[in-house]
Amino acid sequence: MSELQASLTPQRLGVPAALSGLAGRALALGAAAAAATAVGAVVDAEHFYPAYLTGWLLWFTVACGCLGLLLLHHLSGGRWGIVLRRPMEAAARTIPLLAALSAPLFFGLDRLFLWADHAKVEADHLLHHKAAYLNPTAFGARFVVVVAIFTLYAYLLSRRSAAQDGGGGAIEAYAMQRTSAVGLLVFVLAVSFVGFDWLMSLDPHWFSSLYGAIFLSGSAIAALTFLILVAKVLVGSEPMAAVLTAKRFHDFGTLLFAFVMFFTYLCISQFIIAYQGNLPEEVVWFSDRFHGAWVYVATGLLVFHFFFPFLILLHRSVKRRASTLAKIAAFVLLMRWVDLVWQSRPTLFHDGLGLSWLDLSAPLAVGGIWFFFFVRELGRRPLLPLNDPSLAEALGHD
Repeated sequence: MSELQASLTPQRLGVPAALSGLAGRALALGAAAAAATAVGAVVDAEHFYPAYLTGWLLWFTVACGCLGLLLLHHLSGGRWGIVLRRPMEAAARTIPLLAALSAPLFFGLDRLFLWADHAKVEADHLLHHKAAYLNPTAFGARFVVVVAIFTLYAYLLSRRSAAQDGGGGAIEAYAMQRTSAVGLLVFVLAVSFVGFDWLMSLDPHWFSSLYGAIFLSGSAIAALTFLILVAKVLVGSEPMAAVLTAKRFHDFGTLLFAFVMFFTYLCISQFIIAYQGNLPEEVVWFSDRFHGAWVYVATGLLVFHFFFPFLILLHRSVKRRASTLAKIAAFVLLMRWVDLVWQSRPTLFHDGLGLSWLDLSAPLAVGGIWFFFFVRELGRRPLLPLNDPSLAEALGHD
């Protein structure tokens, strides 16, 4: 056993004061933003629901993405996941909270979705044909099932992880790998339906067979950028400063690079397929987003959500510096919010961008409250799985 491993004890692996203090400030900011957002819901409902949808989806994809990365880690056994496992577990356990924070959206489904307005469904033959799937009752039931699935796997993996802390070792590691084998497949299907329901069905006349994969990869990017930011805070305190080495941040940066490449490939493939097909039901979605002010947003996403991270993450030295990688991660996370706005807003506002001050307050409200509970969950376990058989290899591989 190395000197570093000997120094790692549950007592030394609690949440550092810097992260706890940040959680307290986030809660205060979230509460203030929530109050402002509640006022906006009363005085400007037209902008409240679209703003709250994108603000809530941003953090919901972060939490769901963390569950997906956790399943991927247990299945693949990558060293990058050992040092991020506890943040991923904590984020996954907050999914029920984020599901509860979606409640305001259910009071305004008819303001967001054409299929939730009975009069519009009756007047539109295509909506009437899809009504068996696209209706408020089925929509709510699917969401409850998806959240239950996510919560179940978060609970199973967290329970096994806690048992491993008690001395389970390799037995629990194998059990988590076996659970993740089926869990990852179920997760991919379930999160795809989240994308179909909450984003693609905003325009029920349009469809894309790639949309589920695009939403899935976007969730992975959102989660990974958040985890990099958490790691940057943790690296400022011992003993995590000795654990989160330059090699670990290089691994995080490489993984982020891969997901950005995959996400961009899917988005461009979706556009090329629709462009070559030149069918009205496929082209109309892009037509709304490549005209007017939205074409500048689309160009910005291409430059700042793909070319910028792609080019800068090619440099090994950039990925090895925690502070630099954290700044890139924060910027890419911001671009994830912009992308969610670009995907949803043109369908809801055909004239202009439809932005308001609620687009700032809503994500701050949900994010501030969620981050506080995330840190609280993170503090329930040591920051490293001390009895995991792969921990020694992960700490020694630098």
